[in-house]
Amino acid sequence: GYKQANVVILHKSLADDFEKFCHANRGPLPLLYRSQPGDWKCPSLSSDSDIRTDCLQYRLYEYGAFTRSLKSLKEYAEQLKDMVTFYLGCSFSFEKALQNAGVPVRNVEQKCNVSMYKTSVPCYRVSTFCCNLVVTMRPIPANKLEATVLATSELEESHGAPVHIGNPGLLGIHDLSKPDYGDPVRLYPGDIPVFWACGITGVEAIINCKSPLAFTHSPGCMFITDLKNNEVTVGSSGKVPQVHCISQDPLHYSIVSAEAAQKIKTLESLIGIDPGDRGIIHLQRQEELLKSCLSVSHARSVLITTGFPTHFTYEPPEENDGPPGAFAIAAMLQALEKDVAIVTDQRAMNLNRKIMDDAVQLGILKRPIPLLSYQKEGTDSALMFLCENGNRGRPRFDHLIAIERAGMAADGNYYNARKVNIKHLVDPIDELFLAAKTIPGVTTTGVGDGGNELGMGKVKDDVKKYIKNGDVIACDVEADFTIVAGVSNWGGYAIACALYILSTCEIHDRYLRKAVGFPQLSKKMVWLSALPSVTKEEKFLKALVQHEVRSGKTASLEMEVDGLPFYNTHSLMIEKLL
Repeated sequence: GYKQANVVILHKSLADDFEKFCHANRGPLPLLYRSQPGDWKCPSLSSDSDIRTDCLQYRLYEYGAFTRSLKSLKEYAEQLKDMVTFYLGCSFSFEKALQNAGVPVRNVEQKCNVSMYKTSVPCYRVSTFCCNLVVTMRPIPANKLEATVLATSELEESHGAPVHIGNPGLLGIHDLSKPDYGDPVRLYPGDIPVFWACGITGVEAIINCKSPLAFTHSPGCMFITDLKNNEVTVGSSGKVPQVHCISQDPLHYSIVSAEAAQKIKTLESLIGIDPGDRGIIHLQRQEELLKSCLSVSHARSVLITTGFPTHFTYEPPEENDGPPGAFAIAAMLQALEKDVAIVTDQRAMNLNRKIMDDAVQLGILKRPIPLLSYQKEGTDSALMFLCENGNRGRPRFDHLIAIERAGMAADGNYYNARKVNIKHLVDPIDELFLAAKTIPGVTTTGVGDGGNELGMGKVKDDVKKYIKNGDVIACDVEADFTIVAGVSNWGGYAIACALYILSTCEIHDRYLRKAVGFPQLSKKMVWLSALPSVTKEEKFLKALVQHEVRSGKTASLEMEVDGLPFYNTHSLMIEKLL
């Protein structure tokens, strides 16, 4: 029930830089108090304290090496006159809040110290202070995850909300049974490993700094303050966190504010309008846009595919639904500094290069992005394309997105909405989505408006039941997330808008950067400029049609979507989304 503190004691010449290091990495190093040189007390935390004796055990570091444990620091009284003590928040301080929320605390139940692990996540460097993040792990029942995040999110002086929920390998932790500090804590059936930033990060910084003399508490032997932990209080609705599972292999959850999640659900509702009265309402699944975009937000590299040669007697046969949405997604990914590439049919490479040039010239893209094609040359072609040397442990892409891309039906053919087989015009890019299911950490999204698009296999039973010709045309290839829109381009615009919402969500931003470094909101104007707009999309669509006209006879001159003027429907939808 009392606040506890990690302790770091170092020479006064290093104190200012260490304080800056704490402020730059507030998640693991929430600074409760900084003493004056030679001051053993901390009046704001304890009325009658002596840092030389108030921890059960201390550690001595000399030039970065741990040399011995101490019960008292009094023998170093002379050296301490030139040293400064930092008191840093501790996750033990929130365990009472967890218990009050009905969340079991396994390390307390098992009467052992909490598990602490070094990660592969680098902290923000300040001068000589640099290290990777250290985290604590507490096993939490799956049905208590949201209660856990709610109970801890506002206790920022005790590290706040978790920085990772799920597979420890995503943090570079290989064996939970072998913690770097503390004791191993057993997971019970149904428990999920949940990780918080840890003040032992400060110890790692001291080790890497290699100062001649430094002291810390021994892990678990905390400084106990006189301050009681306040009951956790939840702020306004915009500050309420939600937890969503975004991957099963590896298991991975993400966190977002309730306000941001609701905005994205509104986007999903908007794009679900059915202008052609096709019956797509039967294909829609709740929160697919949110979960897809949370997954993309965590990705480093994204592969996009588009192209539906529905006008098989024309040259080129592509419809103008798909490329605008694909490039809207690519533009936002580029603004978010993610790697992004497009894969399309070999026969359509020249057209897509021209579209790319237009996207750059119109300011939709900042620079060209890689344009790829895929051909099956052997049984392992898809793995070789997606992974370095076909190694599933080294994928080139974290997420694949198909938007208005012809999808393979159960009989191995590809059909337009009128049941015409267009297989001769389609490269087997479906194989990449099938292979992705065998690669841990690679997730997929399909965007469509009729059920015959790549990724719609997730809803194929409803396509067969409710969509005209669905028994023949239904795509058989599933994506992890299926986004159904009245027009597929709308789905692309909604993804771009949802990624912007997530990027400007403080709760999600903190989770993405593992509570180290600084908020990324300074880049908001760059992200804002990447959003789709009526002006950009109309210019882009006109340029797309002109390329089709120059190429020969085109089916796109009417510029209609299900009988409605294409520009008008797009302009109205973009305005609503924005």
